[in-house]
Amino acid sequence: MSLLHPNQWSDSHQGRLAALIDMAQRAGQRTLDFFGDPALVVDRKGDESPVTQADRSAELLIRETLSEAFAEDAIMGEEFDDTAGNSGYRWIIDPIDGTKSFICGVPLYSTLVGLEHNNEIIGGMIVIPALGESIVAAVGLGAWHRKRDDSPWQAASVSKCDRLDESVFLTSQVDSFGKRDKMLAYQSIESTASITRTWGDAYGYLLVATGRAEIMVDPYVNPWDVAAVMPVIQEAGGRFTDWKGQPTIHGGDAFATNGPLHSQVQALLQ
Repeated sequence: MSLLHPNQWSDSHQGRLAALIDMAQRAGQRTLDFFGDPALVVDRKGDESPVTQADRSAELLIRETLSEAFAEDAIMGEEFDDTAGNSGYRWIIDPIDGTKSFICGVPLYSTLVGLEHNNEIIGGMIVIPALGESIVAAVGLGAWHRKRDDSPWQAASVSKCDRLDESVFLTSQVDSFGKRDKMLAYQSIESTASITRTWGDAYGYLLVATGRAEIMVDPYVNPWDVAAVMPVIQEAGGRFTDWKGQPTIHGGDAFATNGPLHSQVQALLQ
């Protein structure tokens, strides 16, 4: 793998990787216009999941930018209908991953932008707007972490921990395991891992990619939840798969590890 600093990505994929960074950052900043606002209105979608004006506004910002810069690209987003394209590129957007945290004023929500080319994920970015932290990756170019908006990019790397009993295990919401009759799997990992926390959603994957945790598990995911995540984990040296062990964003569930622990965690999930 040849590490190439994100500031040198301007020519990659006709400028799309540089645009990915810019759009994700600007959309993340847009969410801060609404974060912590006591007057924020929370609506419920058909699946009863929450959505706010912040979600819609941030996604529209990206869509409007794409319609001008890359009008022939397809778009999949959480809040609006898919947009068809004919360029071979598709953007996959989650304007606020962790809307429940966002609504509660917890700063661990994220803005996610992933990019596909010919149905293969080629890049993704996780922005934690309220912390000013972000991580971006592109296939073959490495994963890069920034602690603050004004900090320099540093190469990201997973931990080298190879003992499950020394690992940090993260998930988003414990009862989601019970909803698919997998509480035993959760309890098996929790009882074996050194530490278990619900610093979940995309923030959990960021912690794995930067070596601060070893395991992040989601019993349920949509493509927009993990399209940005997969290249981040892989380029940081970890593994990202569905529970069957396939590296895909379409499996309906997902987990990421630092690599050495992957087969052990998968066995427990079964």
